[in-house]
Amino acid sequence: MVTDAAVHRGTRRVDEVHRLGEFATYRDAEQMVDRLSGAGFPVERVRIVGVGLHSVEQVTGRVTGRRAGLLGAALGAWLGMLAGLLLALFLPAVAWLPMLAGGLLVGAAGGAGIGLLTYSSTDGRSDVAGTTRVRAQRYAVEVARDHAAEAVPALERG
Repeated sequence: MVTDAAVHRGTRRVDEVHRLGEFATYRDAEQMVDRLSGAGFPVERVRIVGVGLHSVEQVTGRVTGRRAGLLGAALGAWLGMLAGLLLALFLPAVAWLPMLAGGLLVGAAGGAGIGLLTYSSTDGRSDVAGTTRVRAQRYAVEVARDHAAEAVPALERG
């Protein structure tokens, strides 16, 4: 039988945390940690927690079959050139220029094929490209409840 104490052994429950402050920006939360550090409080006991997380995607463009093929070819060319270089360096009596060129060509062809195959497998459902970041609405600075008695006076000193 697993008890509640066994499940939570080695972890901290939310109710065992003391929130020292909450800020609109990460930089403001870092400044509180800097104040704690300056007052001599061991900052490895502090954590900054993002509250109200949400995902933000910045659309960078539309993905077409041509773009997918070109991006795949570019990545494949780099990887193929790297493979050609490694083979040329470690195989005795091999001309390095033909190995680089061969790796580049084979890599570009393979990369273009994979890019086009990947694009065609989506059936047009994913026709935009973008970068995704996780953002928080605010940032909380917390310590374990058993260290709060040291942290609060350290903040007042720092």
